Amino acid sequence: MQLFLLDGFRLLHDGTLTAVPRGLQRVIALIALRPGATRTHLAGLLWPDTPEERALSSLRTALWRLRQHACCPVVTTGDTVQLDGNVELDIDQLARTAARIAEGGDPREAAGILATGRNDLLPGWYDDWVLLERERLRQLRLHMLEEIGRAHLRAGQHGEALQAAMEAMRAEPLRETPHRLIVEVHLAEGNAYEALHAFYVYRDLILRDLQLEPSPAMCDLLADILAPIGRPAPRSPAGDRGAPAHGPAQPFRV
Repeated sequence: MQLFLLDGFRLLHDGTLTAVPRGLQRVIALIALRPGATRTHLAGLLWPDTPEERALSSLRTALWRLRQHACCPVVTTGDTVQLDGNVELDIDQLARTAARIAEGGDPREAAGILATGRNDLLPGWYDDWVLLERERLRQLRLHMLEEIGRAHLRAGQHGEALQAAMEAMRAEPLRETPHRLIVEVHLAEGNAYEALHAFYVYRDLILRDLQLEPSPAMCDLLADILAPIGRPAPRSPAGDRGAPAHGPAQPFRV
């Protein structure tokens, strides 16, 4: 069986979509997101405004209904409930890929998982436990994209590095690190204009939306390029030969 929670709930058995009532979808999804949780914990999350005994009774009924299902994806062990070991979970694949990339794995292996990761966890669901997990997975994907971009940059694969950085930027436009990576890629390619353009696009964005300036770390990337702009023009050869050809370098200001 395969359980998909990204871009909506889907349970597949031998590649065929299995119909699951919405109430049981919530139970299965929570069990998938809280592996090994106790019945009390699950009941409290599923029915937070219900007395404990009544919530536990509702959970027992839901688990009984699941066991009657032709493709029951959960197993109970004592007081804990978890997914059957034969169920493949899409967010587990995302987490495993992120771990491999963080450990220096080949970034090209993540292409398919990253495409799937563009989708939100259970869109349209607003339970607190869904919102928390949705944000965790969003951050996981953003960090993985940046890791992939930096791995490609170290390998001199500038096109691939730029694609990963821009994907992270589209996912979170106000996040500085993907913009910084874009600037680094352009500089590595020797494209000073593109690097400056990317810098000022980000600077204008956060000035408008957050009234903030880019961090010193991002400004330092372009200090060598912009420093000569702040210097006075060289003196003419007919001028004062005793004076230095250049005045002192002016500080870099963005």
